[in-house]
Amino acid sequence: MITALAGGVGAAKFLTGLVRVVDPAALTVVVNVADDETFHGLHVSPDLDSVTYALGGVNDLEQGWGRADETFRTIDELARFGVESWFRLGDLDLATHLLRTERLRAGEPLSRITATVAAAFGLRCRLIPVTDDRLRTIITATDPATGAPRPFAMQEWFVRHRGTPDVLGVEFDGAARARPAPGVLDAISDADIVLVCPSNPVISVGPLLAVPGVRDALAWRRERVVAISPIVGGAPVRGPADRLMAPLGIEVSSLGVARHYRDLCGTLVIDNMDADLAPDISALGVRCVVTDTLMRDHTIAAALAERALAAVA
Repeated sequence: MITALAGGVGAAKFLTGLVRVVDPAALTVVVNVADDETFHGLHVSPDLDSVTYALGGVNDLEQGWGRADETFRTIDELARFGVESWFRLGDLDLATHLLRTERLRAGEPLSRITATVAAAFGLRCRLIPVTDDRLRTIITATDPATGAPRPFAMQEWFVRHRGTPDVLGVEFDGAARARPAPGVLDAISDADIVLVCPSNPVISVGPLLAVPGVRDALAWRRERVVAISPIVGGAPVRGPADRLMAPLGIEVSSLGVARHYRDLCGTLVIDNMDADLAPDISALGVRCVVTDTLMRDHTIAAALAERALAAVA
């Protein structure tokens, strides 16, 4: 049994390689939901949807998120009424959000709804949100208009303001009260290998670790936990990881990732470009595997998954 902790586009891309080298039926994916937000009355779960669409083979490969062959007629029509539409929901994507919102309002837990959506897209692996409870990433940053610090919802900071406001702090609202969704802790404790996908350590993996019980479960299995660094050559492959890591005192490098994960991760996979960091990572007590981590296609993603699995096979 294999369990993967996932969030964001990097995780989705890695998982498309992973299911090419393992039986998807033996895979459980625990996904970040702290990016979730309500837009136009609809509950949107960006990370759950990115993973679902990628594994279902219906994602937009060029963008890395959203649906292939998507149109935006509905969101464009809202502009006629002067409605803000900085978070653009596609017409195909709306169906997922409508279903999710209707069932949440009827009292169904997000984990059960996620299983329904995953089955509809033909996923054979098990997809679980890290929690059914409300969990939100709040970024304290400098307001572009006033220059004063203020809290931003994650999507507001990342999408509306393109991740430009200077970050002062990050917290996970609701984490203290959240409970792991059914099956999350068992998926970690029972796994032969736990993979931490190449996701943003602060806002993709951070919320998973903030849910009570998850960090302890990983620390207990540390020797079977393998993480893939999302940092290559001192910069993220994509996304705003550097704009979040540096202000929080996390060095923007694979060595910084190793230090950040050292208590819960026994092995770190890094890119060939960072091979010179391997001795320093090993000195932390973290095994280091050096390989190609730039997933330019499914073949490279599959080879990366194989190397990660072989590290503790």
